[in-house]
Amino acid sequence: MSKNLAQFTKDKRKDAKLTQQEFAEKAGVALTVVRKIEQGKDNLSLAKVNHVLQMFGNKLFPASLREIEK
Repeated sequence: MSKNLAQFTKDKRKDAKLTQQEFAEKAGVALTVVRKIEQGKDNLSLAKVNHVLQMFGNKLFPASLREIEK
């Protein structure tokens, strides 16, 4: 099952039993960054998103749809 970024981040944070504030501090980003990601906002910095995703050993990067759909 595929999850969007917002749901993935929220689920992983909750699995780690962290509040948004605790998670932001551990990820080294502002609380507003975590909130924007979990709310599905589209005006996010890729660098900030990757700071958050690194907490789970993941990274977001541009990929060609042709490559993904193969």
